[in-house]
Amino acid sequence: MILAAAVLWSTGGAAIKLVSLDGWQVASGRALVAALALGLALPGAHRWPSRRALAAAAVYAAVMVLFVLATKLTTAANAIFLQSTAPVYVLLLSPWLLGERPSRGEKLAAPVFIVGLALFFLDQLSAGQLLGNALALLSGLAFALSVMAFRATPDDNPVVLVWGNLLACLGALPMALGGAARPGPLDIALLVFLGAVQIGLSYVLFSRGLRHTPAVEASLLALVEPVLNPVWALLFVGERPGLWSTVGGAVILGATVWRTLHAARAAPAQATLPSSRA
Repeated sequence: MILAAAVLWSTGGAAIKLVSLDGWQVASGRALVAALALGLALPGAHRWPSRRALAAAAVYAAVMVLFVLATKLTTAANAIFLQSTAPVYVLLLSPWLLGERPSRGEKLAAPVFIVGLALFFLDQLSAGQLLGNALALLSGLAFALSVMAFRATPDDNPVVLVWGNLLACLGALPMALGGAARPGPLDIALLVFLGAVQIGLSYVLFSRGLRHTPAVEASLLALVEPVLNPVWALLFVGERPGLWSTVGGAVILGATVWRTLHAARAAPAQATLPSSRA
């Protein structure tokens, strides 16, 4: 189930690229469908959020919108790999926000993440791609804050997911209504897929799979997402990432694997429910 969830997450880049609507329209439409799907699938989401849950939902909404905008502007590979730098931000912010001190392995992995991050900007990029890379970096920061917010409000995860998607829909709606494009049948089908399957079904599969899978194994299986994301973009959109972006992505993935395995050897991992991917 965790592997299936990761595969579904990985389809986001190609599907977003295939929609003819602009980024704001995709972000708003996908979030609306996801909110409806998660509201039906998660009974615990049928209540008003607390202030903490609402704040967590706002951060998660930022992840949803920023990832779509970044994917529309830069390559799908850049968007997902740059979002995958979230552990660096968690490392820097968790001592102040969660009172958690980074392990020795996390401190050693941080410079490797930064090197991988720098490689993305060695490719020749247009102004739009540079903006897309910047939004993807912000998406990584927002994703890190979202992970910490989910850890701080573990009982409110279903509420945060539903309200986060509602806030994403409403936040992007004014710009979406001003978009020039009008959705066709394929666009509507892709938005339904992105919201109900790529976000909704994947979260349900991942949460159920975590009940029977150690956290470390789940984290490693979830790495299928950034590996497959650019593959689907290549097959369905014909999009090829730059050489340095590919190398940077490999460095980031390698650092993530090493950090995860190092943490597993240092202490027994406890299964916790992270936020759904963008």
